[in-house]
Amino acid sequence: MRDIALLVMLLALGWASFRRPWVGLLALVFVGVMHPQGYVSGFMQGFPAYFALLVVVALSAGWQLFRGRAWPPLFWDWRLAGLALLWGQFVLTTALGINPWAGWPRLMEVSKILPLILLVLLLIDTRVKLNWLLMTVGLSLAAVILKGGYWAFITGFHDRVYGPPGSQYAGNNEFAVATAMAIPLLALWYREADSKMLRWIVAILIALGFASALSSWSRGGLLSISVVALLLVWHSRRKWLAIPLLLMVVGLAVVGLSDEWVARMQTMAAPELEASAATRLELWRLGWDYALQHPWFGGGFGGWIYLTLPVGASRAWHSAYIEIVAEHGFPGLVLWGSLVFGSAVSLSVLIARNRRWQLPGLTDQAAMLRASLAAYLVGAAFLSIAYWELLYLLLACAILLSRFAKVARIERTG
Repeated sequence: MRDIALLVMLLALGWASFRRPWVGLLALVFVGVMHPQGYVSGFMQGFPAYFALLVVVALSAGWQLFRGRAWPPLFWDWRLAGLALLWGQFVLTTALGINPWAGWPRLMEVSKILPLILLVLLLIDTRVKLNWLLMTVGLSLAAVILKGGYWAFITGFHDRVYGPPGSQYAGNNEFAVATAMAIPLLALWYREADSKMLRWIVAILIALGFASALSSWSRGGLLSISVVALLLVWHSRRKWLAIPLLLMVVGLAVVGLSDEWVARMQTMAAPELEASAATRLELWRLGWDYALQHPWFGGGFGGWIYLTLPVGASRAWHSAYIEIVAEHGFPGLVLWGSLVFGSAVSLSVLIARNRRWQLPGLTDQAAMLRASLAAYLVGAAFLSIAYWELLYLLLACAILLSRFAKVARIERTG
């Protein structure tokens, strides 16, 4: 039954994609982020739903451009050069890597991000469409959050919550960070909503998001949602209400969560005393030492297979920062870090400047995007998530927001 429902949903999304390419892009993001294939077990389980929708959206966009005889307006942003240089570094490190048989397939897999980013930059041409894109990302994860939050409450937070099987955030740790990234986007939806009923629904989803992240038993996830909570309070229009509410939630969490959960979180203070945390420290040391010995190109994609042999050939560096520098050297780390941290700084500059510009909605969009990136930056310290599609999607949104703010400012000043 689930397979039939998924097939019908994909056919409807495919038709909408062909009619309006930018709506198809939203459908593509929804399928990519939610990963509905992970919830079926029949004939649709191996169906390339994402690729099929990508082809439809690309063909529809191409036909629209051909029919209109007009190319979309081109624009420049320093992050576009950063992305091109980063992928150039990926190609170099793969060609010179220590494990080319695994490196080239991994490069092709990571490069699947680029068509989505290109479509976002071409088809999202207004701030209204950008808002719909951000809300779509939040809604896509909300479907998973709803399931996870429900499970957290019925189990009394004693069982771990996981993401969609087969997705990039299937594990409990990855799910927690993805949830933390989604919460600010849901908060943006809450601020944009006109209906009180819709606001209540989104508020419940946000609460379930915090609950499901806590019930993931993820230490990195706890830090991510803590940062998000502080940023949401900071940007709240009613701090007199938000601060007591946050303190109340913290108090309830301390009282309601199990001793085992608290004990696991306390290992962050002494990671060398806990087996998995101690292994991570050793992995970080191995990756950092190799980067120091091979600073320009690192070991390339798939280098972990050989480099982590001293600790049992772990399949993850357990840190996006170590992952990047060990696989692509310090140039890769600088380029990748410039994109992520630079986008966070750029959003902060937009927030500061909009105090003078007073462009409607700009501060909310920039603040929530920044909070989502902050959740990623914290979670990335403990997870190998340097190539998350969700990250690059948010970077594209940050690029577009800077562009739209500049255009709006020029139009206002004449």
